[in-house]
Amino acid sequence: MDTVNIHAEVPTGVGKLGLFAMSAASGIAVANIYYNQPMLGIIEAEFQHQPITGLIPTATQLGYALGLFLLLPLGDLVHRRRLIIGQFIILAAALAFAAIAPSAWMLIAASLIVGASSTVAQQIVPFAASLASPEKRGATIGTVMAGVLSGILFSRTLSGFVGEHAGWREMFWIGAPLAVIAAAMMFVTLPDHRSTSRMQYLTAIRSLAHLWKRHPTLREATFVQAALFASFTTFWTILALYLQIPHFNLGADVAGLFGIVGAVGIFAAPLAGRVADKRGPHFVVWLGALMTLVAWVVFGGWTSITALIIGVIILDLGIQSALVSNQHIIYALDPEARSRLNTIFMTGMFLGGATGSAVATVAWGYGGWSAVSLLGAFLAVVALGVRILDHHSRSAALKSH
Repeated sequence: MDTVNIHAEVPTGVGKLGLFAMSAASGIAVANIYYNQPMLGIIEAEFQHQPITGLIPTATQLGYALGLFLLLPLGDLVHRRRLIIGQFIILAAALAFAAIAPSAWMLIAASLIVGASSTVAQQIVPFAASLASPEKRGATIGTVMAGVLSGILFSRTLSGFVGEHAGWREMFWIGAPLAVIAAAMMFVTLPDHRSTSRMQYLTAIRSLAHLWKRHPTLREATFVQAALFASFTTFWTILALYLQIPHFNLGADVAGLFGIVGAVGIFAAPLAGRVADKRGPHFVVWLGALMTLVAWVVFGGWTSITALIIGVIILDLGIQSALVSNQHIIYALDPEARSRLNTIFMTGMFLGGATGSAVATVAWGYGGWSAVSLLGAFLAVVALGVRILDHHSRSAALKSH
């Protein structure tokens, strides 16, 4: 046994106000890892274009990856409500540190802490799943994930506007009280929820390998979502470059507006959760992977803004539907290890996303948008292939019994 079950899982339920607060807090948290991207040029100008300023987004992403691996397991080991509130307070302090950073190196250090503490969003998602009754778990996860997606989509638009009209430090000064407000919302709305395990921290970290080996469904969900997220980041990594070609001759500001188009995914997450509750999450994962493939057929088949808009809507619907449903699947595997299951799943997903970005750049240099479209479609096919193999293995297991 990798855990000691202290309390049998008894869903306490979560009201509409609490669910809204968890969704909003998740969006506030995850937004922080994207604030610096549109402001990077402004930051570079203040620090006399020092080359190291280019490491600021990398430090934030690295901090997020480290937070996923090192902090998420704590959700199974400590008082979840206190953990979430504490991470928001640390996040607020890190943002204030970033706002007063006197040098690029200090800003890089602050960005590392901002990234790590922003993973509080992924503490909230499994907490929400624990509070929900089984028949409403998909819808609950979907609603919270809608908040996460909102933070991702609108963070760049907000920081670009504030950075341009007020300054990059002011954006971090806005982010700090937002984190404090999120902590206050969690203090008021979250129920008391003690840890599910007496496991020691290092034992919990080592147990990640055991959970990976023990649950083939976890491996399948992680591989599928990693491939789909790689397909997703392939598009967003190259979009601004694609819009600069003579056929479009559009700038980065227009590329940013596609994030607003992708906001349709906000509505997809709760809907996908409800469908997963009724039809089963595996069905929705199939649907999400197929939609991702269709999006790339649209991207590669037509060279027009209309095709890009239609494709972005389909892509975001597909990715978010699969994400919510895969989380629905993994959270059902072991209620006492949900935070650690989420650690494995989200780390794999973000590794897939980083791989997609890197390979997309190579594909763009090698064969332009056609090569990028083939890459994105191939990654969707990989996700479908993993689902097919898993379906056959589960069918064979059922027949053998």
